[in-house]
Parts: sequence; C-alpha cells; structure tokens
Amino acid sequence: MKYKTARTRTDEGYSVSVPGLPGCWSQGATETEALANIREAIREYLAVRRELF
Repeated sequence: MKYKTARTRTDEGYSVSVPGLPGCWSQGATETEALANIREAIREYLAVRRELF
C-alpha cells in the first residue's frame, strides 16, 4: 500500500509525516534518509496497529 507523505525541510534536515497515519513521522539529515526512515516508521506503525486491533 502507498501512503502520501508531507515533507518539511528543517535546520537539521527533513521531517516527514504520514497524514493518513496519525502520529506517524520521522526525520533524516537528507531527504533520502528521511524517506527511508519513514518507510520503517510506517512498517512499525502498521505492526503495532495490527497487534492492538
């Protein structure tokens, strides 16, 4: 499944959130790193959600 992301450039690099998954966000020094980190955050978010429901 694909999720839309919202990216923001910050003083430290990039911040990325997933509007469709409240509270799911990550960051990275580069845009590439931030996107890799958000992929992992999405996997972890969905795993926890499956356990809870």
